[in-house]
Amino acid sequence: MSRGTGAGATDPLAEEPDVTGYRPLLFSIAYGMTGSVGDAEDIVQDAFLGLTRARNAGTVISEPKAYLTTAVTRLGIDHLRSARVRRETYVGEWLPEPVVAHIGEPGPAEHAELADSLSMAFLVLLESLSPVERAVLMLREVFGYGYQDVARITGKTEVNCRQILARARQRVAAGRQSRDGAPTRARRAAGEELARRFFDAADGGDLDALLGMLAPDVVLHGDGGGKAQAMARPAAGAPRVVKMLVAGLRRVRALGVSVRTAWVNGRPGAVMYDAEGRVAGVVELDVADGVIQAIHSVVNPDKLAHLGPVSDVARLPER
Repeated sequence: MSRGTGAGATDPLAEEPDVTGYRPLLFSIAYGMTGSVGDAEDIVQDAFLGLTRARNAGTVISEPKAYLTTAVTRLGIDHLRSARVRRETYVGEWLPEPVVAHIGEPGPAEHAELADSLSMAFLVLLESLSPVERAVLMLREVFGYGYQDVARITGKTEVNCRQILARARQRVAAGRQSRDGAPTRARRAAGEELARRFFDAADGGDLDALLGMLAPDVVLHGDGGGKAQAMARPAAGAPRVVKMLVAGLRRVRALGVSVRTAWVNGRPGAVMYDAEGRVAGVVELDVADGVIQAIHSVVNPDKLAHLGPVSDVARLPER
């Protein structure tokens, strides 16, 4: 697949205003399936191209939304099947590519429907599912499709979809926190304020303030992909996490890295930039009950390129 939705790319449906409005929904489904911004954009573009080819061949498509949703879901299933081996050989912990909307700025239109339904923690849980289980769970629970539509999109029977959903729910239930849907204005404001206080405290080395913002069993996750400095495995427990945060932020500050708060996958977080304004990493804060339950940090340069030029401050030397 080619990166078809980047700057300067030709949109095959530029003259099809009746369907381009579906792009946010399609991107959200594809991203939920793949955990990759680039792959999601490719899948959506391929679905649009398929619709254009079908129309050019004379096929009458009375419900383009249903056609595109089905195409995106099935392309996502195929992608997951081919990506399974790559995930099994991934170096360190795997986290999804971050979707970022800077605070005070409108987020990209195709990311608007993500809300906080596709947090990093939730997407990691989905990795335990088969491609079809993931598709059924996403369509039914995240996007609210009825069983009849889920069956049509996935090519399964309604009875089978109910069975698949029951299995999928069981497999993710243990590690899944409740979600309250799209954040209200008050929740967004509280999240932004918590993120600001959190990064200020970490920058200032205020251990007591940090401990007050973290759940006792908070977990710190890091994804370097074997290409950037990151933890080999998650770290758990507030005291340990606080020490690692303060030490890590002190180290990157010495390299001229600055932190800008942002919304990451619908959760409060931040983007780190080096002295030249290049992206050095992204941090997501998973908040529940007023405290931070988990922290996800992505520094793998391959997962940051869609956000702009990528810094090399955390990159490991090539062997």
